Amino acid sequence: MKTIILATGNSHKLKEFKQIMTDYEFLSLKDIEFDEDIEETGDTLKENSKIKVDAVYQFCKDKGLNYPVIGDDSGLFINALGGDPGVHSARYAGDHEPSKDRAKVLFNLKDKEDRSAYMECTICYYDGNEYQFFVGQTHGTIATEELGDTSFGYDCLFMSDDLGKTFGQAESDEKNSISHRSRAIKQLNDWLNSKK
Repeated sequence: MKTIILATGNSHKLKEFKQIMTDYEFLSLKDIEFDEDIEETGDTLKENSKIKVDAVYQFCKDKGLNYPVIGDDSGLFINALGGDPGVHSARYAGDHEPSKDRAKVLFNLKDKEDRSAYMECTICYYDGNEYQFFVGQTHGTIATEELGDTSFGYDCLFMSDDLGKTFGQAESDEKNSISHRSRAIKQLNDWLNSKK
């Protein structure tokens, strides 16, 4: 079974990759003892996903680990806010505090009629030879209050067009079937399997 390093410490992400890419074994940052703080200084999701991959790939190379690396970056893009929070989704309110980020979104939308939005995920794959990028999107609207599980980012605010409820109200299998990340992961999985 081919081993791939996933440049994340997020157990939700790891689980989602494992559920879709069942032919591959994944190592997380914890598994390879990577504990550096990667500064995501890019202006786009694509740039940030590549920054993560480059940092982790170099770390692995220095340790003699010769595995492909996957990194991803996601964002919530709200049309009435000019695409904000976008690439800054994880620190929209200034620090890494999802409840404050959500409060800022609700405050900034309080006078807006258009609440349409989409979530986007960009995955970067690097095997030492070539970079490949895969982009997934899912569309919806922003609810006027938090609905459902509040433990994961903007999920309790994002009312999915596909599901008719927020990601926070959805079962993980429901969400994973249509999420922005799952759509990008499926593209990556199809591409890797086509190369076998």
